[in-house]
Amino acid sequence: MTLPAWIDDSLALPVLGSPLFIVSGPELVIAQCKAGIIGSFPALNARPAARLDEWLTRIEDELAAYKAENPGAKVAPYAVNQICHASNDRLMQDMETCVKHKVPIIITSLRPPTEIVEAAHSYGGVVFHDVINVRHARKAAENGVDGLILVCAGAGGHAGTLSPFALLREVKQWFKGSVLLSGAISDGWSIASALALGADLAYIGTRFIATAEANADPAYKQALIDHAAGDIVYSNLFTGVHGNYLGPSIAAAGLDVDNLPTADKSKMNFGSGGNMKSKAWRDIWGSGQGLGQIVDAPPVAVLVERLKAEFADARSDFLKRACA
Repeated sequence: MTLPAWIDDSLALPVLGSPLFIVSGPELVIAQCKAGIIGSFPALNARPAARLDEWLTRIEDELAAYKAENPGAKVAPYAVNQICHASNDRLMQDMETCVKHKVPIIITSLRPPTEIVEAAHSYGGVVFHDVINVRHARKAAENGVDGLILVCAGAGGHAGTLSPFALLREVKQWFKGSVLLSGAISDGWSIASALALGADLAYIGTRFIATAEANADPAYKQALIDHAAGDIVYSNLFTGVHGNYLGPSIAAAGLDVDNLPTADKSKMNFGSGGNMKSKAWRDIWGSGQGLGQIVDAPPVAVLVERLKAEFADARSDFLKRACA
């Protein structure tokens, strides 16, 4: 394990709940951290910008109170995702707020800016950067990030196409920091598999959309329960960057799922559908290929206990097979 001890020692399960645009808010993050997994949210979910300070204060106050009331509990740290793209005119303002609150973990997306890494390191925070290939991974490492989030084939949202067997094992040859693995991880067995490959943490998004605390349309949660991997569509139409989306939500927007046009990558537009009335994430729902394991939308605490039991069963089974 290459996780900092202060993170590793706080976890009940080696999982980071990934930041979900619109869906992740204080309720979800607090529930995840109380359950012993890292909760996170995109800074841009707090609107207007001044609300970010309010959200961080609430998260910190509620987690501190929970720790005081439950001194023996594993309470995980939280993380804030910064979208490092020219269209994000709040980036530095939001990062100043994160520095003020000494946010434990910063997750950077699209670009690993040195100034964000330096800001987080100034107070002892760590930076995890998401990547979809080795070239991006090496660039992030050169910029001093503490960990790499490998967004592999099957992950929800802006996902890559590489197998985790290829990307993770290649990155592990040269990167000595923390490694997080993303891609169709929805149960305790896949968490155990991620660690068996060499990851330090499983990075799970879609499964937490279907929880009581997630700020998602009930129809979205039900769709995740009703559908499976065969319903996922990989397209760059909606933001200019390729990602995985729930096919039925695309069809509901009046589009031909089997004949989607290709967007101009140079015109990335996060959150809109170009000239379409439907918007990515709000109407066009992101989803990873692991939704076939989703059968309900329980409270986070219930889900994490289930994941822990499955994880223990998987590790026990792995050990039996290894000793056979």
